[in-house]
Amino acid sequence: MTTPLYDEIADWYEEYATVGSAIYMDRVRSVLAELLGHGPGRCLDLCCGTGAHVAELRRLGWTPVGVDLSAGQLRHARSRLPVARADATALPLADAVVPAAVCLLAHTDMPDYPAAIAELARALAPGGRLVHVGVHPCFCGAFADRSDQERIVIDGGYAERERTFRSWNSHGVRARVGAWHLPLADLLTAVTAAGLVLDRVVESGSGPIPDILAFAATKPT
Repeated sequence: MTTPLYDEIADWYEEYATVGSAIYMDRVRSVLAELLGHGPGRCLDLCCGTGAHVAELRRLGWTPVGVDLSAGQLRHARSRLPVARADATALPLADAVVPAAVCLLAHTDMPDYPAAIAELARALAPGGRLVHVGVHPCFCGAFADRSDQERIVIDGGYAERERTFRSWNSHGVRARVGAWHLPLADLLTAVTAAGLVLDRVVESGSGPIPDILAFAATKPT
C-alpha cells in the first residue's frame, strides 16, 4: 500500500483548501463542471482528501462517494460524504459499477498514477466518464521556475519521475508532502492504455501560461 502523505498536515490542508487557495479551487471546480456535466448517479471522488469539492459535485446533480488513503484527511471528509480508506490502485469496488469518477489535484500524490487510472477504468460502468483535473505537467513542478508568471522556465528535471520536495513555492503543498512528476505523454498514454477513450482536454490558467491541465475520458459501451 502507498504511504499516506497528508496525515500530519490534514488540519493545515483543510484550511488551505477552503480558505487559503479559494480562488484557485474555484478555477479547478469550474473546469470540473465543464468536463463532468450533470448527473444523476454516483460519482467516485478518488483521493477525495477533505472533501473540498463535494459541494460542486452535488450541485451538478451527482451523488459523491470518496476514497482516500489519508486517515487524517478523511476525518474532515466524513462530515461531507460517504468515504472509504483505500489505496487508489486497489479500490473496494466491484467491476463496472460507477457511472462517473473524478480525480482532482491528486495525480502528483501517487507514485503510479497510470495504475490508478487503470483501476478507475475497471470500476467505471460502460459509458462512464472519468474527469481528471490536475496541475499542468508541462508547466508546474520542481522543474518549472514560476517566479515570473509571464515566462516560465523549464529545466531538465521535466524528464525525472521520482518524488521530490523541490518547489517554486516554499510554503505550498508540494514543499510539505513532495510530488511525483508524470510527463504529459505518460499521463495521456495511461488513459488509452486503460481502455478509455479521450474525449476532451482543457488547459486553464490565471495568466498566459496554464497551470491546470484537465481531461475527460469515457469507457466504451
